[in-house]
Order: sequence, then C-alpha cells, then structure tokens
Amino acid sequence: MVRGRVPQIQARQINIFGIVQGVGFRPFVFNIAQKYNLKGIVYNNSSGLYIEVEGEEKDIEAFIREIKENPPSLSVIDEIQVGEIEVKEYKDFKIVESKEDGGFVPVSPDMGVCEDCLRELKDPKDRRYRYPFINCTNCGPRFSIIEDIPYDRAKTSMKVFPMCEKCSREYHDPHDRRFHAQPVACFDCGPSLSFVGEECFDDEIKCVAKALKEGKIVAIKGIGGFHLAVNALDDEAVATLRRRKKRYGKPFAVMMRDVEEVKKYCIVSPEEEKLLLSQRRPIVLLKKKGEKLAKGIADDLDTLGVMLPYAPIHYLLMEEIDFPIVMTSGNVSEEPICKDNEEALEKLKDIADVFLLNNRDIVNRIDDSVTSFNAGAERIIRRARGYAPQPILLKKEVKASILAVGGFYKNTFCMTKGHYAFISHHIGDLDNEKAFNYYIEQIERYKKLFRVDPEVVAHDMHKGYLSTQYAKSLDLPKIEVQHHHAHIASCMAEHNLDEKVIGIAYDGTGYGTDGNVWGAEVLVCDLKSFERIAHLKYKPLPGNELAIKKIYRTALGFIFDNISFYKNFVEEVDSRELDIILKQIDRKINTAYVSSMGRFFDAVAALIGVRKEVLFEGQAAMELESLMAESEEYYEYEILKEDGYVIDPELILRQIYEDYMKGFEKSYISAKFHNTVVNFTYDLANLIRKETGINKVVLSGGSFQNRYLLKKLIEKLSLSGFEVYSNSKVPCNDGGISLGQAVIANKILEG
Repeated sequence: MVRGRVPQIQARQINIFGIVQGVGFRPFVFNIAQKYNLKGIVYNNSSGLYIEVEGEEKDIEAFIREIKENPPSLSVIDEIQVGEIEVKEYKDFKIVESKEDGGFVPVSPDMGVCEDCLRELKDPKDRRYRYPFINCTNCGPRFSIIEDIPYDRAKTSMKVFPMCEKCSREYHDPHDRRFHAQPVACFDCGPSLSFVGEECFDDEIKCVAKALKEGKIVAIKGIGGFHLAVNALDDEAVATLRRRKKRYGKPFAVMMRDVEEVKKYCIVSPEEEKLLLSQRRPIVLLKKKGEKLAKGIADDLDTLGVMLPYAPIHYLLMEEIDFPIVMTSGNVSEEPICKDNEEALEKLKDIADVFLLNNRDIVNRIDDSVTSFNAGAERIIRRARGYAPQPILLKKEVKASILAVGGFYKNTFCMTKGHYAFISHHIGDLDNEKAFNYYIEQIERYKKLFRVDPEVVAHDMHKGYLSTQYAKSLDLPKIEVQHHHAHIASCMAEHNLDEKVIGIAYDGTGYGTDGNVWGAEVLVCDLKSFERIAHLKYKPLPGNELAIKKIYRTALGFIFDNISFYKNFVEEVDSRELDIILKQIDRKINTAYVSSMGRFFDAVAALIGVRKEVLFEGQAAMELESLMAESEEYYEYEILKEDGYVIDPELILRQIYEDYMKGFEKSYISAKFHNTVVNFTYDLANLIRKETGINKVVLSGGSFQNRYLLKKLIEKLSLSGFEVYSNSKVPCNDGGISLGQAVIANKILEG
C-alpha cells in the first residue's frame, strides 16, 4: 500500500515596513496566500503590515519571495522581518481589522490617476464615467487626505462620505481593485463639484472650459490645494493673472493634454518623458522649442515647467479645450497654497473670476513638485506632491529622534526615527507670519503622523532665520549646523556616504563660521565636521538684502577695488545713489562681506546688461544660463594661496567687461564665464586630491540647479577619475539642507 506524503505544516510571522498601507498590499497578500494554499491573517498596524501564515515550507518560501519580487506598484518595502511561530491551525486566510501598536508607518504620497481608472473615466458604459473623483488602490489622494495612521477611511477626510452599496461591495472584496481603497466613491455617495462665480447651466467642467476660452482666471480645487488657471496662449489673460496675483518675474508652470502636445513646445528626452508620465506627475523643466506660448509665462528663459493631467478633473477639463493652461499655485503671493473652499473664496476673490470647488476636504495642503533630468539622473528642485512624505532610508538607525528645522528660503524640515528621515514637503520661504505659522503647524502634523517625539533639535547658524529662532524656543538640546556643511551632508545621506569627501557647495547665501556670508565653498568634510579649504575672495555687498534685489549694487561691490576700470558701467548708476553705495562700502556700513557663487553670477549679469535688478532670487543666473552659446573658451583665473585657496572674482570680471565693451555677444560671454567656473572648480578639486588623497567629490547647493554647471563639472571630474556625487532625491537648493542638518546632528550625537 502506497502512503501519501503527510504535509509538514509550519508557521511564520512576517512584519513588512515601508509604504505598505493604502497601496493594495493586503489584497495582494491575500491573493498570493490563496495561490499557494496558505492559511493565516494579514492586517495593518501603525508600524506597517503584519502577517501570520501557515502552510508547507516550500509554499511559505514562494509566498515570501513573491512579496519581495513583485509587490504592488505604489508600495515601497524598506524591510521584511520573518520569524517562526507556533502553528495556530487557521482554517483560511483573512484580512482582519487594523490594529494600533504604538509604532509608525510611512504614508504614501498622492498619486496620479492609473490607467484602469482612466479607462473607466472615459467609458460611457461604466458607472464612474466622467466621475471627477475616480480612484482605486493603485492611484489617487493619500497624504493630502490623511489625518492619522493606520491609513483607514475613518482617519481620512473621506469619513464624511458613507459608501453606497456598490462601493461598499468593492471596498470589502479582496479580489477587487478597490479593496480598502480609502477614497473610493462614486456619483451616488462621494464628493461632488460646484461652480461658483457665475451661472452654470451645464456640467461644471464645461463651465470651467468656457471661462478659460473667454480669457477668465479660474481657481480650481485639486488634490493638494487650489490652482489658478488661464489659457496659456492668451497674452492678456496671463498678464492679468500676473498683475492680480502680484507674481512678477517668476515663471509659470503649464499643464498640457499629453506628451504629443508637450513635444510641440519642448524638447523631450526619453528620460524626461518617463518623468512626465510617472504617477508622481511632477512639473518637469524642459528645453523650449518650436511653438510659442503667451508672453509672460517664462520670458527670457530657455526652459518651461510642464506637467500632464494627474487628477480626474484635469483629464475631463483637457478634453474640453484645445490649448495648454497655466496652472500656478492658488495663493496670495508668498502665502501657503489655499486648500479650503471658504479660504479660497475669500483670499482669491480679487484674483479669480470663477471657482471650481468640491466638498472633499484637503487635510494636508501640498504644492506640485518640480523636477528635471540632467547629467544622467533626476534632479528634484521642489519636493512635494507625489514625492513627499516618502522618507529617505538612512544607512543605519539614528542615535536619537531629531528635528532639523531647515533654512529660510525654500524651507523644509526633517524628522528622524529609526532608519527613516522624514523630509517635509516644500513649505516655502519663511518670510511672513502666515508661512511661519503653516511651518509650525506642519511640524506638529508630522510629529503626530509619524509618531516622532524629538529629543534633539538641529538648526542653521544664522540667528535671524525664523527656523533658527523657532529651534531656540524649544526646550530641547540644540545642535548648530553650518549651512554649506548641511548641503554636502544632504547629498552624502542620499548616497550613504560616511567618510571624508571633497564637498563643493555653491549657492547664494549661508552664514559662515567667521561671521561672513559664505556661498562658494570647497570643504573637506565628513558627516561630523568640516574644514574650509577654498572659497571666492570676500567682496562687499552694499545694502545687504537690497543688493540681492538690485544686483548692480552687487556688481559695484565686486569691482570696488578696481572701480575706475568699469567707467561706463559705473556711469549708468544714479550719481547720488552711487555716492551712498561707495560710502557704504568704504565705511562698511550695512555691508556684509560675501564669498558667494550666486552673487558672482549676479555681478556678471549686471555688468553685461542682462538685467540690473531681479524680481526673484536666482533670476539673473537663470537668464545668464539661458542665453549661453556653445563654446569651450574660458577666462583666465588665479588660484591664490592665502587662508586656504582663494579665487578673486574681479580678475575674471575684468576680462568679462573687456569682452562686453568690445561688443562680444552676451551668449558668448556667458559660455566663457560658465566654463571658467567649471575649470577653476575642477582645478581646486585636483589640488585638494593631491594634498589629501580624497577621491570622492560631492556637489551641492542651489547653484547646481544650473544644468550646464552640474553636467560639465560631473563630466570633467569623472574623466579625471573622481567619484562624483550630486543630489537627486532631495533638492540641491535649501529644500535639502534639513536632511543634512539631521544627519550631521546624529553623527555628533554618536560621538
């Protein structure tokens, strides 16, 4: 008699950490368990996902392997812990209620509409045909609607919309795409649109399209807040938007119907197309070409910020119009983006002509992300919707939970816990009370959401920053971090570097250890400390903040030692103001001394007549880059050995001014200047490598948003055998320094 094999039943408990809630992980686990005939349970807890599974060893191993190799598309697995447990003789496999365990779990960012939902949105036979809030487990709002974890409907702004019978059936069916999709809804039970500002006798989307065609400004409530939209081909409408919003100079982003439309206006590489089409749906900076948009969108720049539709209302709207639209943040200039209906109706009433509202509350306001592709990698410029609050995974667990408060411009903050660094979404410049209050509110929100109770606070050295003042007000141990060291550390954390590197930090402003303003710094550093090895020679900045706006003042400071050489330029300045400026410099009244790459770019732009004043920081540098011709030529420079290596910008400015006075094209001068910066930076790195033997170079700071500078420097250094690292996952600008502050503070705590 032949006996059948008796199965050897084993049991495992599995903890999965990462972005595993609200992304379809439980039904995915349920279906794999059924595939391998396994019994047990799965549920969300406030640490992640918990599984108990029973079956034959080979089936359990196949089950775990499939989880690791083929997880749901929106999930991010940071760690899987597997342990043996006693067999409990489960009769089947079940998804059970979420449980609180005092832990924490990363929250999924908001994601663009998936292909399945898009197909239903456009299908006249589907019950969600043209439903403006269609979503499923694989797409839709997440961070913008969550109040607390675990991520369940009762802890989101969807709790006020009881599901109809059909939606409930989908929500509770593990085989359905909408199983436990918390924002699931339909026309019968979910959120709805309303059109305000004038009579609408049609579908609300059609009324918005009509208003846009008439040149009106429309405030549209989206996923993370309101947008202000106008026809991007209408000069007058764009000019009206700028005037009413008081947004002068800064380029507008544009939404286009599809990639084919984008290619009419921009050059799109395969990598850039991938970014445009990704579910994160960022604004992507692209090189302009071909057809022109309205005047006033991105004048004097060779790039355009473009995004594709990502919310259902965007797709519905773009079907009704045959032109791209400006989509800019719905806020009064420099204030946080509006998120609530009443708030928008009050604050935007003097800007928008009509409003497209809805009754799904936004819990966490969040701007659109801005990114680009350069030098072989994505380069995030503003990290927000689609990216935040996904954490950066650190090399090892932090010594203590740290709150790093960030800087002043482009502020983000960062909180650490375990292996995670939770960098906030883009907060913005902390230059007014409303922005500062929003900043504090979001710190409290992140503490609650990610169960962080900070034990230490890290802050910038600049005592005037509101973020520093906030840190000082906390009853916590404090760690002061130098601005440019934080820039380099942000990149090191991204790439898991923990040794000495040559750190090149180029930006506009950062408080130095000597009390001067730094911004063109070459450091030898690790995560704990740094030594300043090279910088630009200090130059006076007459009027301080005023000179950052009136950049002819910056130029006068940079040429002061040899001012008679620049006769024609000096004569263009009002004589009375010139007299005041020269006295300021001579007597050192309200005049900081700067070693700044950003100010160096401003001085060049002013000297050759690109512009004399800027409407936003970085404008002159962006325009100088945009007009650049192709050339390999460069200006002479000297690397002086003083207190470390020093480069005097005035020697370079003299040659630039000579070329300008001889009538050379600004595009040619710009190219030579850019190449000069690349070459002297390269030479400095080589000198330091010879002295120290360090071969790893880290590039960070806002000046590396300059595509040419970053690309050429990476190429040149790499060809010389350097290992070169630069920011990709977090911004190289001040939006990244909170991460740097956090990892430096942690290293100091380690001792």
